[in-house]
Amino acid sequence: MPVTRTVKDYIRTIVDFPHEGIMFRDVTTLFADPRGFRMAIDQMLHPYAGLRIDKVVGLEARGFILGGAIAHQLSLGFVPIRKKGKLPGAVISEEYQLEYGEAIVEIHDDAIQPGEKVLLVDDLLATGGTAEAGIKLVERLGGEIMGCAFVIDLPELGGRERLETMGMDVHALCAFEGA
Repeated sequence: MPVTRTVKDYIRTIVDFPHEGIMFRDVTTLFADPRGFRMAIDQMLHPYAGLRIDKVVGLEARGFILGGAIAHQLSLGFVPIRKKGKLPGAVISEEYQLEYGEAIVEIHDDAIQPGEKVLLVDDLLATGGTAEAGIKLVERLGGEIMGCAFVIDLPELGGRERLETMGMDVHALCAFEGA
Protein backbone atom coordinates (compact mmCIF):
# COMPACT_ATOMS: atom_id res chain seq x y z
CA MET A 1 0.00 0.00 0.00
CA PRO A 2 1.52 3.36 -1.03
CA VAL A 3 2.36 5.90 1.65
CA THR A 4 0.54 9.21 1.27
CA ARG A 5 2.86 12.18 1.61
CA THR A 6 1.88 15.45 3.24
CA VAL A 7 3.15 18.94 2.45
CA LYS A 8 5.39 18.71 5.51
CA ASP A 9 7.14 15.67 4.02
CA TYR A 10 8.42 17.80 1.11
CA ILE A 11 10.05 20.43 3.35
CA ARG A 12 13.64 19.92 4.37
CA THR A 13 15.27 21.26 7.50
CA ILE A 14 18.72 22.81 7.33
CA VAL A 15 20.40 22.90 10.73
CA ASP A 16 22.25 26.06 11.87
CA PHE A 17 21.18 28.25 8.93
CA PRO A 18 21.48 31.22 8.68
CA HIS A 19 23.29 30.94 12.01
CA GLU A 20 23.82 28.48 14.84
CA GLY A 21 20.71 27.35 16.68
CA ILE A 22 18.29 27.96 13.79
CA MET A 23 16.43 25.09 12.16
CA PHE A 24 15.74 26.58 8.71
CA ARG A 25 12.58 25.18 7.09
CA ASP A 26 13.40 25.10 3.39
CA VAL A 27 10.37 25.16 1.08
CA THR A 28 12.46 25.08 -2.11
CA THR A 29 12.28 21.28 -1.98
CA LEU A 30 8.49 21.57 -1.86
CA PHE A 31 8.49 23.97 -4.83
CA ALA A 32 10.80 21.68 -6.83
CA ASP A 33 8.47 18.69 -6.61
CA PRO A 34 5.45 19.02 -8.94
CA ARG A 35 3.16 16.91 -6.73
CA GLY A 36 4.23 18.66 -3.55
CA PHE A 37 3.88 22.10 -5.08
CA ARG A 38 0.43 21.31 -6.52
CA MET A 39 -0.65 19.87 -3.16
CA ALA A 40 0.48 23.01 -1.32
CA ILE A 41 -1.31 25.38 -3.71
CA ASP A 42 -4.52 23.32 -3.63
CA GLN A 43 -4.48 23.13 0.18
CA MET A 44 -3.76 26.84 0.55
CA LEU A 45 -6.77 27.63 -1.66
CA HIS A 46 -9.19 25.21 -0.04
CA PRO A 47 -10.27 27.26 3.04
CA TYR A 48 -11.12 30.22 0.81
CA ALA A 49 -13.17 28.37 -1.83
CA GLY A 50 -16.40 30.19 -2.44
CA LEU A 51 -15.29 33.48 -0.89
CA ARG A 52 -15.07 36.62 -2.98
CA ILE A 53 -11.41 37.46 -3.38
CA ASP A 54 -10.23 40.20 -5.74
CA LYS A 55 -6.44 40.07 -5.36
CA VAL A 56 -3.71 37.87 -3.95
CA VAL A 57 -0.89 39.63 -2.11
CA GLY A 58 2.45 37.85 -1.64
CA LEU A 59 5.16 38.79 0.83
CA GLU A 60 8.76 38.86 -0.39
CA ALA A 61 10.15 36.56 -1.55
CA ARG A 62 8.75 33.04 -1.36
CA GLY A 63 5.27 34.53 -1.02
CA PHE A 64 5.71 35.66 -4.64
CA ILE A 65 6.02 32.05 -5.81
CA LEU A 66 3.04 30.84 -3.81
CA GLY A 67 0.93 33.94 -4.35
CA GLY A 68 1.55 33.95 -8.08
CA ALA A 69 0.48 30.33 -8.38
CA ILE A 70 -2.63 30.92 -6.25
CA ALA A 71 -3.57 34.06 -8.22
CA HIS A 72 -3.18 32.10 -11.45
CA GLN A 73 -5.35 29.26 -10.14
CA LEU A 74 -8.06 31.74 -9.09
CA SER A 75 -7.71 33.90 -12.26
CA LEU A 76 -6.92 36.92 -10.09
CA GLY A 77 -4.31 39.65 -10.09
CA PHE A 78 -1.19 39.33 -7.95
CA VAL A 79 0.33 42.14 -5.87
CA PRO A 80 3.85 41.93 -4.40
CA ILE A 81 4.80 43.45 -1.07
CA ARG A 82 8.53 44.07 -1.26
CA LYS A 83 11.41 45.22 0.84
CA LYS A 84 12.04 48.96 0.81
CA GLY A 85 13.52 50.32 -2.40
CA LYS A 86 12.63 47.39 -4.67
CA LEU A 87 9.41 48.70 -6.27
CA PRO A 88 9.49 51.43 -8.93
CA GLY A 89 6.94 54.23 -8.83
CA ALA A 90 4.85 55.58 -5.99
CA VAL A 91 4.64 53.36 -2.91
CA ILE A 92 3.47 53.40 0.68
CA SER A 93 5.68 51.93 3.39
CA GLU A 94 5.27 50.15 6.71
CA GLU A 95 8.03 49.71 9.27
CA TYR A 96 8.08 46.69 11.57
CA GLN A 97 10.30 45.18 14.22
CA LEU A 98 12.59 42.21 13.75
CA GLU A 99 14.31 40.32 16.55
CA TYR A 100 17.54 42.09 15.61
CA GLY A 101 16.31 45.48 14.42
CA GLU A 102 13.69 46.85 12.08
CA ALA A 103 12.69 46.53 8.45
CA ILE A 104 10.40 48.28 5.99
CA VAL A 105 8.10 46.78 3.36
CA GLU A 106 6.31 48.61 0.56
CA ILE A 107 3.39 48.26 -1.84
CA HIS A 108 2.47 50.35 -4.87
CA ASP A 109 0.04 53.05 -3.80
CA ASP A 110 -2.45 52.00 -6.49
CA ALA A 111 -2.14 48.20 -6.14
CA ILE A 112 -5.29 47.71 -4.05
CA GLN A 113 -8.52 49.61 -4.57
CA PRO A 114 -10.84 50.51 -1.69
CA GLY A 115 -13.20 47.64 -0.91
CA GLU A 116 -11.14 44.95 -2.63
CA LYS A 117 -11.01 41.59 -0.87
CA VAL A 118 -7.45 40.30 -0.46
CA LEU A 119 -5.79 36.99 0.37
CA LEU A 120 -2.32 37.45 1.93
CA VAL A 121 0.17 34.65 1.24
CA ASP A 122 3.65 33.69 2.45
CA ASP A 123 5.65 30.54 3.05
CA LEU A 124 6.33 30.90 6.78
CA LEU A 125 4.61 32.42 9.79
CA ALA A 126 7.10 33.04 12.60
CA THR A 127 6.63 36.15 14.78
CA GLY A 128 4.08 37.62 12.37
CA GLY A 129 5.85 40.97 11.98
CA THR A 130 6.13 40.89 8.19
CA ALA A 131 2.55 39.65 7.77
CA GLU A 132 1.25 42.34 10.13
CA ALA A 133 3.09 45.01 8.14
CA GLY A 134 1.58 43.62 4.92
CA ILE A 135 -1.91 43.62 6.42
CA LYS A 136 -1.50 47.23 7.51
CA LEU A 137 -0.40 48.26 4.00
CA VAL A 138 -3.42 46.57 2.38
CA GLU A 139 -5.78 48.13 4.94
CA ARG A 140 -4.25 51.60 4.46
CA LEU A 141 -5.18 51.30 0.77
CA GLY A 142 -8.75 50.37 1.71
CA GLY A 143 -8.48 46.63 1.09
CA GLU A 144 -10.00 43.97 3.32
CA ILE A 145 -7.94 40.92 4.26
CA MET A 146 -10.07 37.81 3.79
CA GLY A 147 -7.39 35.48 5.10
CA CYS A 148 -3.70 34.85 5.63
CA ALA A 149 -2.38 31.60 4.15
CA PHE A 150 1.00 30.07 4.97
CA VAL A 151 2.74 26.78 4.26
CA ILE A 152 4.48 26.65 7.66
CA ASP A 153 3.60 27.92 11.12
CA LEU A 154 6.20 28.11 13.89
CA PRO A 155 3.72 28.26 16.80
CA GLU A 156 6.28 28.88 19.53
CA LEU A 157 7.12 32.26 17.96
CA GLY A 158 3.56 33.57 18.36
CA GLY A 159 2.76 34.83 14.87
CA ARG A 160 -0.61 33.10 14.60
CA GLU A 161 -1.79 34.63 17.88
CA ARG A 162 -0.51 38.04 16.81
CA LEU A 163 -2.51 37.94 13.57
CA GLU A 164 -5.60 36.40 15.15
CA THR A 165 -5.55 39.20 17.75
CA MET A 166 -5.83 41.57 14.77
CA GLY A 167 -8.97 39.68 13.72
CA MET A 168 -7.29 37.76 10.90
CA ASP A 169 -8.26 34.30 9.67
CA VAL A 170 -4.98 32.33 9.64
CA HIS A 171 -4.44 29.07 7.78
CA ALA A 172 -1.17 27.10 7.74
CA LEU A 173 -0.59 23.73 6.09
CA CYS A 174 1.81 22.42 8.72
CA ALA A 175 3.67 23.39 11.87
CA PHE A 176 7.19 22.80 13.11
CA GLU A 177 8.31 23.10 16.72
CA GLY A 178 11.21 25.36 17.63
CA ALA A 179 12.74 28.33 15.86
